[in-house]
Amino acid sequence: MISPEYQQEYYQALLEKKTEYEGLFYVGVKTTGVFCRPTCPARKPKFENCEFYATAQQALLASYRPCQRCRPLSHPNHVSDVVRLLVEAVEKEPEKRWREEDFRQLSVDESTARRQFKKRFGMTFVEYARARRMGLALKHIRAGQTVIDTQLSAGYESSSGFRDAFARIMGAAPTLLTEDRILKASWIDTALGPMIAIASEEALYLLEFVDRRGLEREVERLRIKTRSAIIPGMTEPIRLIEQQLNEYFAGERTTFTVPLALLGSPFQQQVWEQLMKIPAGETRSYAQIAIALDRPSAFRAVAQANGANPLALVVPCHRVINSNGELGGYGGGLTRKAWLLQNEQAQVTQAQRKEQ
Repeated sequence: MISPEYQQEYYQALLEKKTEYEGLFYVGVKTTGVFCRPTCPARKPKFENCEFYATAQQALLASYRPCQRCRPLSHPNHVSDVVRLLVEAVEKEPEKRWREEDFRQLSVDESTARRQFKKRFGMTFVEYARARRMGLALKHIRAGQTVIDTQLSAGYESSSGFRDAFARIMGAAPTLLTEDRILKASWIDTALGPMIAIASEEALYLLEFVDRRGLEREVERLRIKTRSAIIPGMTEPIRLIEQQLNEYFAGERTTFTVPLALLGSPFQQQVWEQLMKIPAGETRSYAQIAIALDRPSAFRAVAQANGANPLALVVPCHRVINSNGELGGYGGGLTRKAWLLQNEQAQVTQAQRKEQ
């Protein structure tokens, strides 16, 4: 998603339909589920209902569908008949898995489709269709649909196929890619829903609930930052975190010992270190963490760093609440946050009773 400092500027450009912003951003509208170009003629949404993206693919992976009025997947001054035909076909059946026969039925050359989509949007048609399908699948999960129902509606008969497809959208290894530039992604089932873990052979880079909004963009940032491909697979840190998560949800563990690779700014690193110092069963406010860092006025920056935490549960950002005692935000959802805090407090209380 576009960084916060640009969002007001882009929102103003959306209100004024400024053509010079074409191609700089796309806006997803939460209330309608569509994403638009800056010059869309439709009625403008409220700022709080907007999410801004640098590319159309990011909007697709966030579960938004292209607006039918401004057609954000078409060049503003030239609409390719092939592109228009295929985009409309995908919208008629967004969960469809495309094969050679499907192109023949539309009298479309597959290589032409690949080339035109790559030129216009920086992704092939197959990547577009996959992003649309998987974005829709994640939307179903976020809406409460079970994983098995979601994988079947997305066209996958096995859970392993669905999981592998989800991991494949994160990147495929180039033929000559060296082993030290490959990260592996694995699906982990937990009591609070499936999580995705990404790790090298030495350390864990990311652990998030699969239905977290913006997960795909978070994975993309990791791939770019590490200059690595992310492929399906298992590593020792993933095996270890899976074991420790099972122990955590069984009430047998409150801290994690898996080796971590924390990638962030120096300030973010400092905040995350403070988070890992919060004992299970306790909470801290953003202001308290800012004070602990000798930057008492930086509580908003602390909140942003807290939200950027890439390692859910391991770096316990769920233990940070508002100064007034309210839960505040949580990428995994407030229901999960409340459950995690209550469960940890119950574990600590039970342990204390045993000691007495």
